[in-house]
Amino acid sequence: MSQHVAGLSTHPDGALTDGFTLTADALRANGVGTMYGVVGIPVTDLARVAQARGIRYIGFRQEQAAGHAAAAAGFLTGRPGICLTVSAPGFLNGLVALANATTNCFPVIQISGSSQRSVIDLQQGDYEELDQLAAAKPFTKAAFRVDRPQDIGLGVARAVRAAASGRPGGVYLDLPADVLGATIPADAGRASLFQPVDPAPVQIPAPDSVARALDLLAEAKRPLIVLGKGAAYARADEAIRSLVEATGIPFLPMSMAKGLLPDDHPQSAAAARSLVLGQADVVMLIGARLNWLLDNGRSPRWSASARFIQVDVDPAEIDSNRPIAAPVVGDIASVMAELTRALRSGQVAVPAAWWDQIRERIARNVAKMHARLTAEARPMNFSTALRAIRDVLDDRRDVYLVNEGANTLDFGRDIVPMYQPRHRLDSGTWGVMGVGMGYAIAAAVESGKPVVAIEGDSAFGFSGMEIETICRYHLPVVTVVFNNGGIYKGDEVNAHSADPAPTVLLHSSRYDKLIAAFGGTGYQADTPDELGHALRAALDAGQPTLINAVIDPAAGTESGHLAGMNVTRSLQPAR
Repeated sequence: MSQHVAGLSTHPDGALTDGFTLTADALRANGVGTMYGVVGIPVTDLARVAQARGIRYIGFRQEQAAGHAAAAAGFLTGRPGICLTVSAPGFLNGLVALANATTNCFPVIQISGSSQRSVIDLQQGDYEELDQLAAAKPFTKAAFRVDRPQDIGLGVARAVRAAASGRPGGVYLDLPADVLGATIPADAGRASLFQPVDPAPVQIPAPDSVARALDLLAEAKRPLIVLGKGAAYARADEAIRSLVEATGIPFLPMSMAKGLLPDDHPQSAAAARSLVLGQADVVMLIGARLNWLLDNGRSPRWSASARFIQVDVDPAEIDSNRPIAAPVVGDIASVMAELTRALRSGQVAVPAAWWDQIRERIARNVAKMHARLTAEARPMNFSTALRAIRDVLDDRRDVYLVNEGANTLDFGRDIVPMYQPRHRLDSGTWGVMGVGMGYAIAAAVESGKPVVAIEGDSAFGFSGMEIETICRYHLPVVTVVFNNGGIYKGDEVNAHSADPAPTVLLHSSRYDKLIAAFGGTGYQADTPDELGHALRAALDAGQPTLINAVIDPAAGTESGHLAGMNVTRSLQPAR
């Protein structure tokens, strides 16, 4: 008679192993050190065995936040993050984050338990019955199901390669309950595990494409380099810096590429964004896509005559919005190395008139920004509150910054500078709210460094319960909630009933009291001085902290910088 407990199996004929143990060992064999998730039927024992095998398990309160954490871990480390969920509803909660990771090009693997296939396929009504593989496929880079325990090692290795190779993305790995509980001989199990060789191979660009790109830059009168988060993910920091400085071309970082070169670099054109986008005649995109974040490359944001060089690992991305005059397909590190090697001395020269134009606009915009940041505002507005945060973080440049919300994100991106690569995480390509706490937890776990999460009060609500997770694991995360009592702003009035208007939240909310319930430290900040003092004290303490920063309910605009996309007002009947 055999006896089976997850991870410990004996049998008269010899030692056995099970699917739980094989999964944990396969993950370990592929370098996984941390797993994020929510346990329950049928994966609780998988988390226990993973801990026994030396994998750190970070348990969340909701699967979507766990998925966002795993995705952020993938971006920060360059290795696929792991998210563990239960079946059906838990799987679906995690799938939102998995789809977002695929859109953001973050390598992540969601591992979910599932119901028995024979019952699902006949729709007999199993516990949490759902064809999860079919549901995952439209939203992921790849999706696999393991039907036999001896294939678990193969499934994990394929998932790792799919998530990390080429353009990174989200991968779903389905592990039915009967596979997790099944046993096979331990020696056969060990033999089935392997680590794929070179799961993310380099892709060398074609020499002709490199020459074509440099020739186009040499012709430019108003060149511009745009750095996207793909450039940050590539970890080609020095190679990118070398090319930028060798050419002397102004650069514009997208929000998650801030810090790849420090924001105070003399070639940064971030403070003249509208000018350089509208006037550039040759634009090199490095790990950036011409999606909605760059107005799809269309005028009037861009010059209709602008010509583009696009550096991307995925050839399908080329010509997606504008004709690309010089596509360079390859991984960014290889492309930067080849461009720098092929660049001839003096081949690219930026006309002085272009830099004069940029510097004049920078000086004008910096003066306008200074006036907004130093203005007296009671209660605080976004600018004065962010100035206080900026001043504290200027002395703590090792801090990881997480930023989400509408106005909170828009103002934060412009006001708080970054000086180190991959230290800023925000809503990304989809503009998803609710990433904040998951991203903050992953940044603290993966880096061991302090994290400041600047959250709009509406965005914080999506994952706010994860402050209990922060407290449970004693993570050095400081959450600053910009509390203006509303979605976008909190001063809308419902003229039709006593119910609050659609954008209004509870004005009296004391988010600082919430973290105190879990043993963390809370602060109330009504002025920039109070906010700065609280943030400095929190960073010095290195303990879970939440600062309730009270913002003027009238501050901000509906939909932030995306007000033009919000058409609801125009749909209202005339009165």
